[in-house]
Amino acid sequence: MNNARFIQIHTLTSYPGTLLNRDDAGFAKRLPFGGATRTRVSSQCLKYHWRHNDGEQGLYQLDVPHTIRSRHTFGQLVAQPLIEKGYPPKLVICAVNTLKELVLSGKSVSDTDYKKILQGEMDLDSALNSSQVTILGEPEVCYIRQLAADTIDQLRHELGVLWDNQQADLTKEQIKLAIDTFKQVSDKDLKKNLKGLSIATGLDAAMFGRMATSDLLARGDAAIHVAHSFTTHAEESESDYFSAIDELVASMGEGELGSGHINTNELTSGLFYGYVVVDVPLLVSNLEGCNRQDWESVDRTLAADVVERLIHLIATVSPGAKLGSTAPYSRSECVLVEVGTSQPRTLANAFRRAVDKQPDLLANTYAALATHVHELDSMYEPKEERRLSAIGPVEQLIDALQVVKALPLAETASWAAAQVRG
Repeated sequence: MNNARFIQIHTLTSYPGTLLNRDDAGFAKRLPFGGATRTRVSSQCLKYHWRHNDGEQGLYQLDVPHTIRSRHTFGQLVAQPLIEKGYPPKLVICAVNTLKELVLSGKSVSDTDYKKILQGEMDLDSALNSSQVTILGEPEVCYIRQLAADTIDQLRHELGVLWDNQQADLTKEQIKLAIDTFKQVSDKDLKKNLKGLSIATGLDAAMFGRMATSDLLARGDAAIHVAHSFTTHAEESESDYFSAIDELVASMGEGELGSGHINTNELTSGLFYGYVVVDVPLLVSNLEGCNRQDWESVDRTLAADVVERLIHLIATVSPGAKLGSTAPYSRSECVLVEVGTSQPRTLANAFRRAVDKQPDLLANTYAALATHVHELDSMYEPKEERRLSAIGPVEQLIDALQVVKALPLAETASWAAAQVRG
């Protein structure tokens, strides 16, 4: 299916004795569904670990710009490198603050704030750190840094005293000249140049989107939609009592047991259903900078590589809470990939009735999934092409999905990539 518009990735992954994703009180996240409470892993948690995996299938093994998520981007990655190159700190802070406000809010810096910076009353952190995490691509950061340098260079000859002696105070005339120069930065040119950058937002934001609070930054809609993962059955949890031993006290042998800390943690077990949708036209558009409607006429190699890696990551990368005490490393026992042109639909409702855990949880889950898929296909007629990679008692599932056999994961991922590549 060379005009595939949506790729749906369904997974079943089992974890014993873990605490994959915690809430603000330290307990496992939960989800009420179908009259039973399930253990849950948030989509934010899943995406974080997929993005930051640095294994052989890691997304940033691809030669593409990164995305930077931080409150300190303008201070650490724009201003600090210029200061280290010898640009006067006061002018750097002014120039970068000008661009920060334009980019993030579309507003101008007040004369009062310019004067505070130039008079040494406002430092880098107070002027440039944002109250919220900003999402900027490496190309955007590099462009903003260069524009700040170019703006300061315009002042170089007029403010020679400050350039030669960075601790020197500016006169009123010099302050006015500096403020006038910074105010001349054109938001129209800034918007045009940011928009023209290749993969301006970086790979991360091209895949998972970003919000924008000003017109200068391109708002990026997520091309990859990730559902919260949840157990196909009712929750299973245990309160784990533990103590930390004070080994010096314990070694004294004078009746002291040596406990330095006593507490409890929640541990959970479960077979989790996961669901991810790739909007192929939007992914191609975000990566290649083309209009969405033109996605079939551009090179889709990068998008295909992203999809292939993503399927491997979804199947093999685990959320990382309590690594040291639970080793929560599992691989999916079932990966179903569907390719089609119709609006996607989750298969989560296969588990609306909590699956019985006995005598075989995986077999019962496969049976519930097979029944649900068969009923959906009977009602709507199957419109997707499918590939399955799975272990265990998969015969009923193979029949319901109308696939020949369960394939190795690499073949399923390669097939999905081929559908994107065209």
